[in-house]
Amino acid sequence: MKTGLLSRFLGALALAGSFAAPVNANDLENSFDQLLGTDLRAPQLRPVVPVLPGPTSYNSSFEAQLAALASPQMGRIGVSAVDLATGRNVQVLGSQPFPLASTSKIAIVATFLQGVDEGRYRLSDQFPLMVPVPSPKFSTTIAPVRRGTMLSAQSLIELAITRSDNQATDALLAAVGGTSAVNRWIRMAGVSGFRLDRDIATLVRDDGAINPATTVDPRDSTTPLAMTRLLTGLYRGEWLSPSSRAVLLGAMERCQTGKRRMRALLPDGAQVAHKTGTLSNTSSDVGIIRTPDGHAYAVAIYVTGQSGKSDRDSRIASIARAIYDGYQTESSSVRRTASR
Repeated sequence: MKTGLLSRFLGALALAGSFAAPVNANDLENSFDQLLGTDLRAPQLRPVVPVLPGPTSYNSSFEAQLAALASPQMGRIGVSAVDLATGRNVQVLGSQPFPLASTSKIAIVATFLQGVDEGRYRLSDQFPLMVPVPSPKFSTTIAPVRRGTMLSAQSLIELAITRSDNQATDALLAAVGGTSAVNRWIRMAGVSGFRLDRDIATLVRDDGAINPATTVDPRDSTTPLAMTRLLTGLYRGEWLSPSSRAVLLGAMERCQTGKRRMRALLPDGAQVAHKTGTLSNTSSDVGIIRTPDGHAYAVAIYVTGQSGKSDRDSRIASIARAIYDGYQTESSSVRRTASR
């Protein structure tokens, strides 16, 4: 690669990896196109690589189907999935940031539960709900809130995960010391590509200023790869005690939101422990899918655009089923080969 081309390539690569301000996603891809061509972007396999043009053909029908379902024609779609038995990872725009929305609540609860494991809190401790006080968009850096009803941490976790309750989430966030505490825990866990900047009250009040279907906003964002790394570590018990892990994953199993998303098209017998996220022009669903025969997959699906919420929900459901079927087919093929 010539020196001038190498310099421009490294500049584009730096732009992809460290966003300091909202970046137009189309401009980002165009900068790569000008340097490296416009070959078909396939889901990337391990090792994790930056979002660059992929090969002109897919390694399997599984990857081809996933890429087709995650077409960018109606908005950005980011996907990452990991077979927790084999480590097999498939992804589409896995390294590009997407709005966290309420999927951030998994990390907030995990940060609190680490404090429980360290003896700083107890699940029986009482904390006040953080109730938003009406204020104009962008009128303050942090949206004003008032202290509400006192609830146990156990109840706050249940509300935050199963009902996606924002006031309960902000209560836990305040208890641990704010977004900086969550980001410290994320760094301690070794997860890169995840950042939390605002409490939920501020995030919701100021929602809608940037269209996530066309613009990459690094604030309050995660890459799909970062989220599946977080889910994988939590499922495997890498950071939390068995009891704290059970609290978080148990609440995710009881999640009441997103009935038309990840679990909508999965077959009978499949179990899902998950958390949804919804903001202006973006919907997401992330979690652990378990099969009747004992396989488990960490899945993160972030969808923007698609004409409306119902279409985003349908796209998430279709992608989740494709992931389920793809891994099951590959597993069956391995078993057949091994039995010969």
